[in-house]
Amino acid sequence: MDIRNQKLEQQRQLMEQKMKQKRQTAGMIQASDIRTTSAKARPTTANKRELHGYDGPLQYTMNQDNNPDQVISILSKSNQLEDSPTEEMNPNNDLLDVEDEESTPVTTPDNGNAAVNPIAEHPTFINQPNTVQEIEGDIEGNVEKFVLQPAAQKVLYKCRITRDRKGMDRGLYPTYFLHLERDYGKKVFLLAGRKRKKSATSNYLISTDPTDLSRGGDSFVGKLRSNLLGTQFTVYDNGRSPRKGPTEDTFPRQELAAVIYDTNVLGFKGPRKMTVILPGMTLEHQRVTIYPQDDSEGLIECLKAKNMDNIIELHNKTPVWNDDTQSYVLNFHGRVTQASVKNFQIVHDSDPEYIVMQFGRVAEDVFTMDYRYPMCALQAFAIALSSFDSKLACE
Repeated sequence: MDIRNQKLEQQRQLMEQKMKQKRQTAGMIQASDIRTTSAKARPTTANKRELHGYDGPLQYTMNQDNNPDQVISILSKSNQLEDSPTEEMNPNNDLLDVEDEESTPVTTPDNGNAAVNPIAEHPTFINQPNTVQEIEGDIEGNVEKFVLQPAAQKVLYKCRITRDRKGMDRGLYPTYFLHLERDYGKKVFLLAGRKRKKSATSNYLISTDPTDLSRGGDSFVGKLRSNLLGTQFTVYDNGRSPRKGPTEDTFPRQELAAVIYDTNVLGFKGPRKMTVILPGMTLEHQRVTIYPQDDSEGLIECLKAKNMDNIIELHNKTPVWNDDTQSYVLNFHGRVTQASVKNFQIVHDSDPEYIVMQFGRVAEDVFTMDYRYPMCALQAFAIALSSFDSKLACE
C-alpha cells in the first residue's frame, strides 16, 4: 500500500510541474480588460455602456429592433473596439492549458469558427415588463430547496467553483466545491461534487454536504452521468432509478438537464461545441417534470426525435475570430481572466445576448460560474462538471 501511495504522489507532483511549466508560456486566452499601463492615455469614458436587462430567455418573439438587451455604446466606434473586454482562445497547440487527466484540451484552427444557425422556437417563458433592473441573487430558504429552484427572473447568480486536487488520489479524482459569491469577498457553500472511482462511465455525485459525497447520504441531491465516449451527459436529481421499481419511501427520478458535445470524427480542431437541453418552463415559471421510464424517453432522445414540446435547446455561444490576435474571442464582462478551452457561455440561438450561463477560469483551480433563469444551481454546476471530464471523441 505504501508503494502505491508513493507512486500516486509522484504522479500528482509530475502533473503539477507540467501544468506550471505550460502556464508560464505566454498566450492562451487572455482577458483584454486586464490592461498593462500605457503611455497613451485612455478616455475616462472608456467603459461607459448602457445595458438593458430583461427577463429572457428568452423573448424569442422579439425582433432585433425591439431587443431591450442590446448593448448601446456611447463611444465612438474606434474607442468601442479598443476597450471591449474579451477573452481570447489561442490557436497554438503548444499554448493551450494543460489539465488533469479528466480534461483533455482542444486546439483551435487558424481559420474561422463554425457558424451556428438560428433555430426557430416557440416561446416557453412569460415575457415580463422591463421596468426592474437585474440584481445579484442570494439564497432563499434552505440550501436543499434553493439549489433545485429555477433562478428568479431578472436575477443573476454569481458563483465560484474551486477544484481540490490535494491528497493521494485527488489528482485523478478531484473534489469540486460550488459557492455563491457575496459582497466583500464573502461566499456561501452550495454544492460539492466528485467523480466516482468504480464506474463504467463518468459518474459524478453531487451533495449539499462537502464532507459526505456518498450515494446513500442524506445530503445527496443529484448526479451527472456520461455515455461511454464522454460525449453525452445527463443530470438527474436524487430520485429512484426506474430500473429499481417503485417503493413506498422513494419517488421517481427526474432528468434535470443534458449536455451533448459534438464529436470530432474528422479531426478538425476548433472551439468545443455544446448543446444543452433543459426541461421546459410552465406559465408559472416552474420546471416541467421529466420522468423517463427508460432511455428512449429522456431529454437527449426527445431532442433527437425533434420532440420539442417540453424541452429547451441551448448552445454555447460561438466565439468570434479576431484577425489581429489570431484567436477566438468571447466577452465575459470581466468574470473570466485566464485561458482555458473550458471557457463557455450558454445561450439560445434566437437570443444570443441573453447569457443563461457562463463558466471560465480565473486561477489554476478556481473558476467562475454565473447563471440566470431558467437554470437552477444544480443544473449549472453539473453542466460545469461535464466540461472537466475527458471527451475522447471530441478532441
